[in-house]
Amino acid sequence: MYKAIIRPILFCFDPEKVHHFTFSLIQIISKIPGMKGLFKSMYVVEDKRLERNLFGLTFKNPIGLAAGFDKNAVLYNELANFGFGFIEIGTVTPKAQEGNPKKRLFRLKDDKGIINRMGFNNEGLEAAISQLKKNKGQLIIGGNIGKNTQTRPEDYTKDYLECFNGLHPYVDYFVLNVSCPNVGSHAKLNDKAYLLELIAVVQKANSTFSLQKPILLKIAPDLNDIQLDEIVELIAETNLDGVIASNTSTDRSGLLTSDDRLSEIGNGGLSGQPIKDKSTRVIKYLADKSNKAFPIIGVGGVHSAEDALEKIEAGADLIQVYTGFIYEGPSLIKRINKALLKRNL
Repeated sequence: MYKAIIRPILFCFDPEKVHHFTFSLIQIISKIPGMKGLFKSMYVVEDKRLERNLFGLTFKNPIGLAAGFDKNAVLYNELANFGFGFIEIGTVTPKAQEGNPKKRLFRLKDDKGIINRMGFNNEGLEAAISQLKKNKGQLIIGGNIGKNTQTRPEDYTKDYLECFNGLHPYVDYFVLNVSCPNVGSHAKLNDKAYLLELIAVVQKANSTFSLQKPILLKIAPDLNDIQLDEIVELIAETNLDGVIASNTSTDRSGLLTSDDRLSEIGNGGLSGQPIKDKSTRVIKYLADKSNKAFPIIGVGGVHSAEDALEKIEAGADLIQVYTGFIYEGPSLIKRINKALLKRNL
């Protein structure tokens, strides 16, 4: 029903407006007596064989929702009823910010992709904390953190540290988002020397808490082998808990969408089916090069159970969806989990 009726209607309207409308609709419907149970019966797969133990955490199943969907942590309790094993909120920055000028979110229907240049639009750290205090404990919550756009380069680390300390009591793991192509000073955030500094400061802060939280790094899909080697070295040097591979891409090669349309859209990060193989290649390279020395969360172009299985076989321990959730609907998570059970993965 989703792809036949609901998606065609939603896709007639502006993507960002549809996103906000869908949030409101899910919130309203979830308040109707019996709807929570109905959603669970339709989408949730309960089976101990799906559990994954990573970073000292037990995930009900390995399929999560990537950051960027529930930026401000307003819908994670309701989204838990769609079968996810974990949800990553954010990207959260210390101060609220509007992000880049609209229009900034575009569908590539022929490619089953999305281009966005949102620019870390979010309501800020305090708003996220307020929402996370409503956590009903249904599933694992990750906190994806970043810097404010107007922050000076010398203060980048302060932004990450403020978000880390503020969210620490309320999330189960952290992601340092240093690979989004839609924020300023992208080069510095990918510099190995700076990453060593950032990770060291955050790990030191982590050690001051009685319960330390796992810290992961989210990397771009466009890194070459030399850069990926540096990531492997970085993880080894810092003992970071894992990697999320990958963020959105700036590459536009091989798209069915016309060059004229792409020029009209302009810059931004590409997600969805067009980056599936690129993301999987990064996962496999990291897993092989490191001899599976650290956990990998695989994300990018997961639109089917087969796509998820391909990433797991390449070396991913957990899977995240975002664009696939929009194009394929909530039944995608159930289909993946059932395929995992069938394959005994």
